[in-house]
Amino acid sequence: MRFSSSLAAILLLLPALSHAQDESSRKVAGGGISVPGWTGKVDARETKAGKTINDAKFAKEGSAIHVITGPEASYWNPADKASGDYTVKATFNEPKFMNLNTHPHPYGIFIGGTGMGTDQENYLYCAAYGNGTFIVRGFGPAPFQMNGRRGEPNAAVHKAAGVGEPVTQDIAISVKGGRVECSVNGTVVAGYDKADVTAAGKLASTDGIYGLRFGHNTEVIVTGLTKN
Repeated sequence: MRFSSSLAAILLLLPALSHAQDESSRKVAGGGISVPGWTGKVDARETKAGKTINDAKFAKEGSAIHVITGPEASYWNPADKASGDYTVKATFNEPKFMNLNTHPHPYGIFIGGTGMGTDQENYLYCAAYGNGTFIVRGFGPAPFQMNGRRGEPNAAVHKAAGVGEPVTQDIAISVKGGRVECSVNGTVVAGYDKADVTAAGKLASTDGIYGLRFGHNTEVIVTGLTKN
């Protein structure tokens, strides 16, 4: 019996929920941050599990940054700040979709970072998965969701052809006037009134540090991180 191509696509889209709770964060050999000026922090639940930022790898490769996690983590350069109206963008290449995990994991950009490196971290991020979905979430300092616990699919988000295949996403977060928008591959996939993003328990301000955000057990190559 042969599966249709449409059924195969559906199976690729759906996370392997039955394995989700079984997949613990691995330790990456030779981990740590080796890019000058950058620092990082793993999520609180990773810290409680005994993981540190040295269990993931953040390294320079030519003009690119090669990231391998490990625990869920965020990385930033304290000199990278944005305020007022701006756009932060970068290109994320997952060279082998799901090569380190049992279900798709996200990667993307965060903005509005304050209290970075402390238990009062506050930021908003937009991240894509290699199965065609994206998620907008934040820490304020408690986690908060803007488009659901597991995000949502969007045709603009690229899908890998299969496990072990490459997939690339161009991700951007823009702040303009009273709006905050996330774009993936040139298409706005989510937009919010700034007042809703900076409400109680969410982002303190859209002004702050910007940087990179990665789910656990993920390998990604990042290029073109810029602010304009």
